[in-house]
Amino acid sequence: MKSLVTKRSIIVGRHKTSVSLEAAFWQALREIADERGESLSQLVASIDKERPFANLSSAIRLFVLEHYRNRHQRKEAVSVALGTAKSSSPS
Repeated sequence: MKSLVTKRSIIVGRHKTSVSLEAAFWQALREIADERGESLSQLVASIDKERPFANLSSAIRLFVLEHYRNRHQRKEAVSVALGTAKSSSPS
């Protein structure tokens, strides 16, 4: 089975590095960068600067996950505030 991971070179800060991510993570990362008005390199540089562990690819995956979790939580909070939240209790 062919791996869905794509390795790309990206400039982070002042150096070029390779990052291996699945296509879905590359796409999400581009979307987040666009939302923030940043280049992909700028976004990855900020992730690189803040990561608490050694693996940049893992840090990017966790960043993307956290971004979408936060977005979901904000939507839930707005729904609750507007009284439009769906009840999770059985009928």
